[in-house]
Amino acid sequence: MMDRKPDWDARQEILRYWREAAPNDRLAHLVRDAGRSCVRALQFRLAEHDVSFGHWTFLRILWQADGLTQRELSSRAGVTEPTAVIALKSMERFGYLTRKPAKDNKKNLCIRLTVKGRALKKALEPLAKEVNTVAVHGVKASEIRATRKTLLAIIENLARDELNARG
Repeated sequence: MMDRKPDWDARQEILRYWREAAPNDRLAHLVRDAGRSCVRALQFRLAEHDVSFGHWTFLRILWQADGLTQRELSSRAGVTEPTAVIALKSMERFGYLTRKPAKDNKKNLCIRLTVKGRALKKALEPLAKEVNTVAVHGVKASEIRATRKTLLAIIENLARDELNARG
C-alpha cells in the first residue's frame, strides 16, 4: 500500500529516537508511543469492518457488561459523558445498540447491544488478539509477565496518587 509508506518511515523515526536519542527518556512517553502503535494497528484492522476505534471501545465494554447506563459506560471507557453520547448516538444509527430509559430511573439511559452489535464480537475480537500477538512477537513470556506486572503497578500507583491529590 502506497499510503502506508510515510507511516512506516514515521514509525522508524520514533524507534530511532527511543533507541538512540532518548534511551533513558521518561517511561510515560514510551508507554504512550507503544499504546498509540497498538491503537493504529487495531484501527487498520477495524476499518476493514467499517468500525471506528471509538466504537470498538464501547463495544468491547458492552460485550462484557451489557445494559450499563451512559454514565457507567463513559466512566469505564475513560471518556466524558458528552463524548460518549456522540459515539453512542452514532452506534445506535449503525444498529449496534439501543439507548432506552432505565427501568429503575427514567433519567438514566440504559445501553443494550442489538443482535448486530453482539455479532460484531466474533469478527472483531480476533483482530485485537492478532494485534496483541504481533505486538509481543519475539518477546519472552517472562518479559511479558514482568511488563504486565509493571504496567499494573504504574496504573495502581497513579490511581492512588490521584485519590490522594483529591483529598
